[in-house]
Amino acid sequence: MDGAAASKTTVQVARYADMFSAMGTEARLRIMWLLLTAHPDGLVVGEIQAELDIPNSTLSHHLDKLKSEDLVSVRRESTFLRYRANTDALQELLQFLYGECCTRNKALKPQDIVQICQ
Repeated sequence: MDGAAASKTTVQVARYADMFSAMGTEARLRIMWLLLTAHPDGLVVGEIQAELDIPNSTLSHHLDKLKSEDLVSVRRESTFLRYRANTDALQELLQFLYGECCTRNKALKPQDIVQICQ
């Protein structure tokens, strides 16, 4: 791997580590799971709060962290904020995670990953 490729990989790994870290609490992982179950419409903050029973100030903090790592998007609808899971970012993250294990060393079979998703 040349220097430019190694540098790009280092930047990617740092970005993906930040994304995993953002999902690294039970509350944020539950938020991501909930938003994925509501995809593509997403949920307004009150719906997320009612479903997960997270205090509003705490929920706001968690959503801000997920948004800062581009794991969720937000759109204002009148007086409400609607959050959606950023499935493109999640797909990129999973491709990074599984890319080498399915090609170079065959640690996982691609069809096994597809079966998990069905």
